[in-house]
Amino acid sequence: MLKVNPDYLKLRGSYLFSTVARKVAASQAAHPDRQIIRLGIGDVTLPLTPTVVAAIHKAGDEMAHAETFRGYAPDLGYGFLREAAAAHDFKARGCDIAADEIFISDGAKSDSGNIQEIFSRDCRIAVCDPVYPVYLDSNVMGGRTGDFDEAKQQWSRVIYLPCTAANAFSPELPSEVPDLIYICSPNNPTGTAMKKERLQEWVDYANAHGSVIIFDAAYEAYISDPEVPHSIYECSGARTCAIEIRSFSKNAGFTGLRLGYTVVPKDLKDADGTALRDLWARRHGTKFNGAPYIQQRAGEAVYSEAGQTEIRGLVSYYMENARTIREGLAAAGYTAFGGIDSPYIWMQTPDGLSSWEFFDRLLEEASVVGTPGSGFGPSGEGYFRLTAFGTHENTKAAVERLQRL
Repeated sequence: MLKVNPDYLKLRGSYLFSTVARKVAASQAAHPDRQIIRLGIGDVTLPLTPTVVAAIHKAGDEMAHAETFRGYAPDLGYGFLREAAAAHDFKARGCDIAADEIFISDGAKSDSGNIQEIFSRDCRIAVCDPVYPVYLDSNVMGGRTGDFDEAKQQWSRVIYLPCTAANAFSPELPSEVPDLIYICSPNNPTGTAMKKERLQEWVDYANAHGSVIIFDAAYEAYISDPEVPHSIYECSGARTCAIEIRSFSKNAGFTGLRLGYTVVPKDLKDADGTALRDLWARRHGTKFNGAPYIQQRAGEAVYSEAGQTEIRGLVSYYMENARTIREGLAAAGYTAFGGIDSPYIWMQTPDGLSSWEFFDRLLEEASVVGTPGSGFGPSGEGYFRLTAFGTHENTKAAVERLQRL
């Protein structure tokens, strides 16, 4: 008799953003004439830049001719993109990362969910709390999180690292040693960023205890503080303890184009000396036929001089929205964090409302959508995430609506 994977049955309800989408759809159906402003999901609104579009057209034209047609991409990605990423994202910052340590994929979300497959099922994981749900849910699917404690709102085998206003949303080193440590900086959802001195402490801790850090650098393009590292490999010793995941979605607007990559250094090995790079290469080759040639040429264009100028414009546009939200909330008496090195603003819910109560109130009374903080973990209760990825006009209108609540 057919049976499904019991670990999937442990997942509680639907994915956070699917729940948000259903609530928004129901509200829109009930009030078809109402304009709902969406500052919930972190999806970009500006179009692809001219340099990227030109590269897409050129690659598409190449695919139309027999002599330049491309089929399956190489497992690890085309050399032209891997070499560009190694030069721009790492060597330019003094990081020792080679092109053959970079694995091109269809996005950081996929890699965040898939990377856990190469680790033992009995590994203990540590996550910041609040946390991007994919880190946790993919490990639930992998069978390493134990059972869910309804009273604590936590998984029994997961080490939670509270990130609150009391510790400036920077997790403390755990006393119970984890095998895998998930760190996202700049952080989703809190919008805060870890300075190099603090990140170095985590690298030293991981090397001392044989742990592996999975470092999500999806928002590194938004960093303005010179003391905040763009890559974990700016820290001494990171090659022996860290995997880094990168995205083109937020810096270059590729949310609908889908492109990212993961770095697994050759020096990173398990207790028996097995190279994790080789395991990830095996997994990549087995379950992935390579990101399309057209997308990879678009990614290469991002690294061109014109491409870099254009994406700085995109980042600047969204960070102006972040400033509008942050300052508008402060003027209205709200307490908020983030929005300086990140496109996310993490606000406290007013009047003692829970995260979902504030979500419902904001949707019904102001027609503005955000994301309830409790959806990111126990320490997210009482907070609410807003994104800066809207248009200037909608962002300004949303802030005005919030101020009138």
